Amino acid sequence: MKPNTFALATRWTLPAFASLIMTLSLSNAAVAQEEQDIMRVYKGHARVLKLDRPVSKVIVGNSDVADATVADARTIVLTGRAFGTTNLVLLDADGNALVDERILVSIDEGNTVRVFKQTARTLLSCTPTCEEHADLTPKN
Repeated sequence: MKPNTFALATRWTLPAFASLIMTLSLSNAAVAQEEQDIMRVYKGHARVLKLDRPVSKVIVGNSDVADATVADARTIVLTGRAFGTTNLVLLDADGNALVDERILVSIDEGNTVRVFKQTARTLLSCTPTCEEHADLTPKN
């Protein structure tokens, strides 16, 4: 009598499958933790940062991606300028870092629609009228 090859394959791959699921779960947890460690701001939007102590210096890694404006000694306004990542460092008068954070500038997905036509992809921003936000078609 021939053994059930499906049962054999299942028996031998189940531990490997369980290991894969465990690895993927740990990877997803690492990605989730990384996303929590990053400060988000939407392109074209501002985010107000209130500080416990007065800030003396404001440093933005890439000012093409985000901009930081001092509203007063304890209030910084962070504005998303272009999609991407950068960092923000705020120093006190003694040169101590009050804030040292990664910044992600992204799109507000809440009011967007993605349109796929064969190989062409378009992102529409609908607030309230839909307008083309980005052409996502790969360039040759």
